Amino acid sequence: MAIDRRDKGLFSGAIFQQGAPMGWQEYLDTHQNRFVAELQDLVRIPSVSAKPEHMPDVVAAGEWVVARLRAAGAENVALYPTQGHPVVYGDWLHAGEDKPTVLLYGHFDVQPAEPLDLWQTPPFAAELRDGRIYGRGASDDKGGMMAPILAAEALLQTTGRLPVNVKFFFEGQEEIGSPTLAPFVKDNAALLRADMIISADGGQWSETEANLLMGLKGLVGCEITVTGANADLHSGMHGGGVANPLHGLSQIIAALKGADGRINVPGFYDDVVELTVEDRQAIARVPFDQEAYIAQLGVPDVFGEEGYSVRENLWARPTLELNGIWGGYQGGGIKTVLPSEARAKITCRLVANQTPDQIYALLAAHIHSLCPKGLRVAVERLPGSANPFLVPRGHNGTAAVAEVLSALYGKAPYEVRTGGSIPVMSLLLQELGVHGAVMAFGLNDENIHAPNEFYRLSSYRKSQTAYCMLLERLGQG
Repeated sequence: MAIDRRDKGLFSGAIFQQGAPMGWQEYLDTHQNRFVAELQDLVRIPSVSAKPEHMPDVVAAGEWVVARLRAAGAENVALYPTQGHPVVYGDWLHAGEDKPTVLLYGHFDVQPAEPLDLWQTPPFAAELRDGRIYGRGASDDKGGMMAPILAAEALLQTTGRLPVNVKFFFEGQEEIGSPTLAPFVKDNAALLRADMIISADGGQWSETEANLLMGLKGLVGCEITVTGANADLHSGMHGGGVANPLHGLSQIIAALKGADGRINVPGFYDDVVELTVEDRQAIARVPFDQEAYIAQLGVPDVFGEEGYSVRENLWARPTLELNGIWGGYQGGGIKTVLPSEARAKITCRLVANQTPDQIYALLAAHIHSLCPKGLRVAVERLPGSANPFLVPRGHNGTAAVAEVLSALYGKAPYEVRTGGSIPVMSLLLQELGVHGAVMAFGLNDENIHAPNEFYRLSSYRKSQTAYCMLLERLGQG
């Protein structure tokens, strides 16, 4: 059941003033100062989903979004509870049965702001400086999430209707992996049903170059524990008589990946969708300076699965990475100990059509098979898995986004993928049967998840135009 909260007059009297007829572009220009002030108000709400003490702030941000949607002209707007952080839904469904229904997605929760001493201004002050708004969540994703709301308002105020049927779906838990979103989406699949999905969470290549996000990697992880004796042993008295868990763990880890970068887990690559010639050409078209990449990271050279470029490995090949390893004595000086246990954490980034359950099962079975004589091994799955996501070529929503971005930037967008995971994209595909497209305008230098996050006001304004153009384009069929 929805939580019924009224807007308490937050935006009353500001929007529905009727004047001389104007186009939506003029409307956006005329009201831009108000739109910036509203984004500042939203950024000032510290909706940090990772911290239990900020749960009331996440709810407050959701209530703010409810009020803003109502003020823009959306209907059936409500804040819905989940088993954790809430979500917001609203719609406008009067375009007609011959028009598509579009689900517009974003999120209003933010990352923690720490370390606070590295911020030039307080993280929730939402200060305007040099054509930018500074604050946690300004770029990821409050600035992006506002774009479809403002576009809908501009179209409704200037034309009296939207070109397509629209559903708004905004969540308050994306930054913690959307842990309680799946049951909500499953239980409310009819409410969220749409012909296409557009995400306002993402970014563009640069201020003058657009990109289309075509793929996201999935994720699964495990923790390995190798045990030997029931207590640490004197290495002189017992070394050579029993197995050392650290040695055993090292042997297991070394056997998981070869020097050629290929993962040595039987069946690991069986379901991988291989890159086509067209895929590789699209990736090669995206600018990449390998020497600059090496210099930026401070590494002596690149490393990855042989036979693939750095970008292909980063974006389109699965990985197995050792994230941490520990055991035994780690203090100063010497301690002649044979440790009783050793541990390691491993995560795998997955590509289509791999699944977390299958890869975990293969990985656990292989690790057990590698356990040396005289030792025991346990494998525990870590929380936070996600399915990979790959947009099929010719996908209708993505094609429409490409047309809009081409018109907006004067050139075709790059086709990109990312090694990161956005669980909601694969979740919506699984439950609604619809691939999502991404149209968002954050840039890589805007310090998302880091101190001094900011969002360019020029991108904020551009995003509003883009969503008006997109809704009009989708209304054309």
